Parts: sequence; C-alpha cells; structure tokens
Amino acid sequence: MSSLPPCPKCQSEYSYEDGSQLICPECGHEWSLADAAPAEEAAKVWKDANGNLLQDGDTVTLVKDLKVKGSSTVIKVGTKVKNIRLIEGDHDIDCKIEGFGPMQLKSEFIKKA
Repeated sequence: MSSLPPCPKCQSEYSYEDGSQLICPECGHEWSLADAAPAEEAAKVWKDANGNLLQDGDTVTLVKDLKVKGSSTVIKVGTKVKNIRLIEGDHDIDCKIEGFGPMQLKSEFIKKA
C-alpha cells in the first residue's frame, strides 16, 4: 500500500485516492497529487484593499469605520496605523492603534499609506 500525503487543509492522515484526485474524509477537501507539492512551497502574500503588497513595518490607513468588539467605540476611517506586523490567520495584521491599544485587523479594511 502506497503512502499518501496528509490533507493540506486539516492535516488528516486518512486521505484516499479517487481517480486522479485525493480526498480527505474528515473535512471533504479534494486536491490532486500534482497540486500538493507547489502549494506547500508557495509563500503567503498580503495585499491591502487596493491590491498593493504589504510588508512588515508599513504604515497603513483604514478605509472603513471599524467597531471594536466588546466595546462601544469605533475606529474611524482614515485612522493611520504605523509599523504593522503581518501574521497568519483571519485577522492578518497585528498592530497598535494610538488611543486604542494593540489589536488585529483584516487586510481588506486597510490601504497602504
């Protein structure tokens, strides 16, 4: 029996072949064996709302009013955020906003300054 690679989405070891596709029974993800190698090598690229590439240390501005979860305050559009840090996850920007403190933002709500 040949050893198949684990699921790239959930890392399950129970993947199986169905024709030319590999399928994960736990999360339902389907991929081809040819796609498995390049997907691991691809580096994450972060882009702002306008499609500009972001890097650690960039200065950005908000393009939308954002409500702060658990608070009644709102961060206004146009607020400048300096020295961002890019991280993996749903909220992919880690930063400190003056007057609000540390928080995480989504790249779709900011533009490069």
